[in-house]
Amino acid sequence: MSDNYKKTQSLRASRERRTRQRIRRVSDRPRLVVFRSASHIYAQVIDDTQSRTLVSVSTVSKEFREIETPLKGIHAAKWVGKKIAEKALEAGINQVVFDTGRYIYHGRVKALAEAARESGLDF
Repeated sequence: MSDNYKKTQSLRASRERRTRQRIRRVSDRPRLVVFRSASHIYAQVIDDTQSRTLVSVSTVSKEFREIETPLKGIHAAKWVGKKIAEKALEAGINQVVFDTGRYIYHGRVKALAEAARESGLDF
């Protein structure tokens, strides 16, 4: 592996660590974590006190594949945001802390967050 790659990975990991430390210091609410790859987006609600995932939705789930018209990009992110909010509300979770991880609040991450807020999740 090249030195550049190692440096990039190290910087990415420290950004994620810094973000999570701030969130854990401030709140005792569950975290809404977002991960995005080139073609998919994933969202989970995690309870840090018990270290377990409470709710999760992604574009690779069976639920998403059953949609008649395929969604991509921002439209898929909005769908995931809406579904994660619905599942969280069903599980009795009204308030979360939004954890963008290493991603900036822009594009698909922003679309997911706004859709979750519109569907009733408070953060």
